[in-house]
Amino acid sequence: MLLAAETLLPVDASLAAALVVLLLVATGAVALFRLSPDGSSGRARGIVTAGLRAAAQLAAVSAVIGWAVHRTASLIGFLLLMLSVATRTAGRRITRNGTWWWAALPIAAPVVPTVAGLVAAGLLTVPGLAVVPVAGILIGGALTATVLAGRRALDELDQRHGEVEAGLALGLPEREARLEVARAAASDALLPALDQTRTVGLVTLPGAFVGMLLGGASPVAAGAVQLFVLVALLAVEALAIALTLELAARGRIHRRPGHGADTKA
Repeated sequence: MLLAAETLLPVDASLAAALVVLLLVATGAVALFRLSPDGSSGRARGIVTAGLRAAAQLAAVSAVIGWAVHRTASLIGFLLLMLSVATRTAGRRITRNGTWWWAALPIAAPVVPTVAGLVAAGLLTVPGLAVVPVAGILIGGALTATVLAGRRALDELDQRHGEVEAGLALGLPEREARLEVARAAASDALLPALDQTRTVGLVTLPGAFVGMLLGGASPVAAGAVQLFVLVALLAVEALAIALTLELAARGRIHRRPGHGADTKA
C-alpha cells in the first residue's frame, strides 16, 4: 500500500514545492482577473486562507482519524463534527443572517439515512475506517449542492421579485409563486454531479477508483465501488437540492433586508 501511494505522489520536498507553486498560481489568477463578486482581488486572500486551512485540517485529521475510527463514540462524534462544519459552511455561503442554520436539513436529511442504511446492510461497519471517507464524500456532495441551489434560488428570487409579486397578484400561493421563479435556477446545482457521472472513465478517473487500484483491488471491484459512489452522490445531491429549494420557497432561508446578505469569500 505504501509503495502504491508513493508511486502516485511521493511525500517529499518536491510535493511541498509543487503545492506552493499551485497555490500561488491560483492566487495570482484570481487576483489578476479579479474573480470576486465585486470585481476586486479580495477573493485571492480566500484562496490562500483555504489552502493553509486545508493543510492544517488535514494534518489534524491524519493525526486523529486512526484513533477515532476504532471507537464507536468517537467515530460518531467525528461524523457529527463533519456535518456541523458542512452546515455552517453551506449556510453562511447562502446567507449571512440567522436563517443559515436551515442548511443542516438538506445536508443531514439525505446523508444520515444513506450512511445508516449502508451500515444496516452490512456494507459499512461501525466502528470502521470505511465509514469516514464514504460519509465525507456524501457530506461534501450535499454541501456543494446545497450551496449552489441555495445561492441560485435566492439570487433568482432577489432579481425577479416582481415576478413573484405578479404570481401572488394572480392568486398563486406564496410558495408556488416563489417556486416558479427559483426552480429552474436551483436545478442547475445538479449539473456538476450529472456531468461527473456521465463522463466518468472517459474524462475523469475519480478518487475512489484510483485509490482502490493503487490499493491492489481489481479494476472490476474498483469500478463497482466508484459506480456506487457516483449513484449515491446523485441521490444525495438531488434530495439536497429539492430540500434547499423548498426552504427557499417557504422563506425558511432568506436574505431579507436588515439581516445582511453578504456571501463573499
